[in-house]
Amino acid sequence: MKSVIATEAAADLVPDGATLLVGGFMGVGSPVRLIDALLAKGTGNLTVVCNDLALPDIAIGKLVASGQVTRAIVSHIGLNPVAQKRMIAGDLEIELVPQGTLVERIRAGGYGLGGVLTATGLGTSVEDGKQIVEVDGARFLLEKPIRGEFALIACHHADYAGNMAYVLTAHNFNPIMAMAADQVIAEADHIVPIGMISPDAVKTPGVIVDFLLERAA
Repeated sequence: MKSVIATEAAADLVPDGATLLVGGFMGVGSPVRLIDALLAKGTGNLTVVCNDLALPDIAIGKLVASGQVTRAIVSHIGLNPVAQKRMIAGDLEIELVPQGTLVERIRAGGYGLGGVLTATGLGTSVEDGKQIVEVDGARFLLEKPIRGEFALIACHHADYAGNMAYVLTAHNFNPIMAMAADQVIAEADHIVPIGMISPDAVKTPGVIVDFLLERAA
């Protein structure tokens, strides 16, 4: 059985300066209660790795708007004007990574690989400062793995063993991020008895989940 903890207790686990892998695809699949708890606690100087920075009042965008995020590794920020203004002002460091490359770098971090070879970004600014590897006469960028101290993951169902099942676009990043962090904190819409989730539906096995958030009131 996994430890089921209060949202505030989960936020207390995350120190200032932590690197967080935060699930979500424009807010879908984001751990919104946990993000709100970090917002209320004021945890700062955070590095976040996520698909996007959502909107200023949605999901991870709230932490960006509050100034608690100082670095972000993301595939786009186009719908978050606060992130854009902070980047231009120089108080938010943004590393833009092509979406497919981003998820593969996280996968490499989770699976213990030394990196990913990709042709995406060759001949563009993405190439700057990166190692070029030639394979059978073709050139590839070596993209290094990404890991975090914490993965903050939302799912539709979890059981009390920590097995997790997702719906919709929450499948895109959440299962991969759960593999690439030292600790995994899961926020489930529903926590169900063991055996209620079909084994075929489990995308994140409970063995890699450290904490479950208690159910919302």
